[in-house]
Amino acid sequence: MSTSQIPPATAVPDDDVPTLLVKIFGKDRPGITAGLCDTLAAYGVNIVDIEQVVTRGRIVLCVLVNSPTGGWTKEGDLRATVHSWAESMRLQAEIISGRGDNRPRGTGRSHVTVLGHPLSAESTARIAASITGSGGNIDRIFRLAKYPVTAVEFEVSGAETSALRTALVTEAAGIGVDVAVVASGLQRRAQRLVVMDVDSTLIQDEVIELFAAHAGCEAEVAEVTARAMRGELDFEQSLHARVALLAGIDESVVEKVRAEVRLTPGARTLIRTLKRLGYQVGVVSGGFTQVTDDLKERLGLDFASANTLEVVDGKLTGRVVGEVVDRAGKARLLRRFAAEAGVPLMQTVAIGDGANDLDMLNAAGLGVAFNAKPVVREAAHTAVNVPFLDTVLYLLGITREEVEAADTAADTVES
Repeated sequence: MSTSQIPPATAVPDDDVPTLLVKIFGKDRPGITAGLCDTLAAYGVNIVDIEQVVTRGRIVLCVLVNSPTGGWTKEGDLRATVHSWAESMRLQAEIISGRGDNRPRGTGRSHVTVLGHPLSAESTARIAASITGSGGNIDRIFRLAKYPVTAVEFEVSGAETSALRTALVTEAAGIGVDVAVVASGLQRRAQRLVVMDVDSTLIQDEVIELFAAHAGCEAEVAEVTARAMRGELDFEQSLHARVALLAGIDESVVEKVRAEVRLTPGARTLIRTLKRLGYQVGVVSGGFTQVTDDLKERLGLDFASANTLEVVDGKLTGRVVGEVVDRAGKARLLRRFAAEAGVPLMQTVAIGDGANDLDMLNAAGLGVAFNAKPVVREAAHTAVNVPFLDTVLYLLGITREEVEAADTAADTVES
């Protein structure tokens, strides 16, 4: 009898209906899923659940079906047929009787992303144990990337997201991995706004230090910075003090500084991928518009805001003009960019490294401390401590394979 002549099962199984879990193991090759389902189709069963994983060329295929009508005889025939098919394919089969579907997932669902360089078995065990200790259940695990870091994602249910985040961030700090915990839901797939700090985040440099090198006042600028770090000056005071040291240098220095700016590894990939996804991307900086405006144009950013060095008669005056972008200003700009982009604040991602970024990181839906100072790592939602900015993509559930496929497709179109 052909499969088209077999009447479909009349009802979807519920928790009281007998079901069979069919598990197939072995060397992967094309046609296994189609072959198994075609074998099952001869018994008129419906698919209740199906999942397949391939690791290093080995397949694990699980298919949950309702038990065939006709009692033990029909079920026995199904079992024999499946085992015979599996043997013909040089595969192993296991069939387990039970009732109903998977148990309902617990409330409180989260995505837990773990980044390791490398990701050891010991650290993974510690993270998994911490999830369990927080009352969570791991429903699924899959790999997002294997380089430049190993990134895996756990789908977790049964634990409240903020409590789970607190437990895992504490655990991760002691074992040398990075962990991000975000709530599951449609919002994870919605359009987002990503706003980054510039100095030591989007770029590897501190722009004021590049200007100071041309003015011959690196030591003086470094001393003012040290005073600010000791708490003797607030950001605005230190900004004015450092900029004052630049008075009199020629405006042509701006072009030289722009040429010296070094993007952080992965910055172009991060921005390019986010833009392909329809995200909007911006930068806020305690540095200077003379650099951020150039970055906005070069990288195709949607938003950029920073302090502006005053120039008179072709010379830097040693003053800034306009409203100072400080710690509070960065958070204020994040909110403004979100309003202009039409993106709810909870759908924003902020990335930064310094105490000056803390208000912005806390205001965003997801605040990412990137190679940050300890006080920032402790206060942010999550931390990334590897020198690749595009690893932030993994925190959003984007895989390395998806990034590379998009790049390849774009290269094909352009060629």
